[in-house]
Amino acid sequence: MGNTKSTPKWFPDFEKTLPSQAGKNIVITGTTSGTGTVAATTMARRGASVAMLNRNSARSEAALKEVQCAAPDAKVVSIECDLLDMESVKKAAETVKTLFPDGVDILCNNAGIMNTPDKATKQGFDEQMQTNHLSHFLLTNELMPLLEKAATRSGEARVVNHSSRAREGTPLEARYLEQKGGDLGGDAFAARYERYHQTKLANAVFTFALHDKLQANGSKVKSLVAHPGLSNTNLFNGMGTAGQFFSGACGQTPEDGTMGILMCMCAKDMPSGDGLYGPTKGFPQGWMSGPPEYIPPESICVDEKAKKMLWEKSVEAVTAYTKMRF
Repeated sequence: MGNTKSTPKWFPDFEKTLPSQAGKNIVITGTTSGTGTVAATTMARRGASVAMLNRNSARSEAALKEVQCAAPDAKVVSIECDLLDMESVKKAAETVKTLFPDGVDILCNNAGIMNTPDKATKQGFDEQMQTNHLSHFLLTNELMPLLEKAATRSGEARVVNHSSRAREGTPLEARYLEQKGGDLGGDAFAARYERYHQTKLANAVFTFALHDKLQANGSKVKSLVAHPGLSNTNLFNGMGTAGQFFSGACGQTPEDGTMGILMCMCAKDMPSGDGLYGPTKGFPQGWMSGPPEYIPPESICVDEKAKKMLWEKSVEAVTAYTKMRF
């Protein structure tokens, strides 16, 4: 992802604080550019084995080579995974199971799209909701036995979701999680953004709902969530010329924007399900830039009715492709 501010401000010092990831198996979605590429590169440099889940494309091949060049001694592989198709997600999970039979230490649900047209996926869901949440819910469920295996081996494993400040706004609505793709407001900017908001809120609500489920089961798998602040990445391509200009002029670099998920992925003694992690500095509301810090969850992120509804709708959405494992 291009950035007019090409020099990271905080990332170089932040990276030095990250512990070794030697011996860990890490799965990251959406690594063709931006925060995903930075996360994959950073983890590989720290000694982890990294699986990069993306749709097959020239961009995914280039990203794989970039990470391999940055960390030539690390095991880094690319796995085809189209989040717009749950059949592809299921196949990707099966490949991960073969690649990492001894467990997955970290699953980073990073991939996302923003402000796309009101279209339905092959399964009938909104493209943004399936990409940003439902397919990640499916992937998390499929990989949960491997996460539990790693937690038993090492004392913990982590699921890291990537939300944003776009989570703030209207409460979570069931219709956005249903097979109503193409019938969720149309293509006006406000409708596109509302669908995106619902997905980013779903990321946060899922994190806290998953934490509750894992705790009830006595699991050592942690559930965490980050936000990147305003980062100049390809995510803003769906915002039009004005949005791209704004992110380029005001956004921090992808490296700085990745610090939140990296903190959740590998910083020591991170608590599960207690809040969000990301920047708190910058105009206008203190969320655009800066090192990652703890952010208390908003009430709409931890609402019990919202967690229950999201869980039920998500299970309903993926039930044809998986058996629930948590």
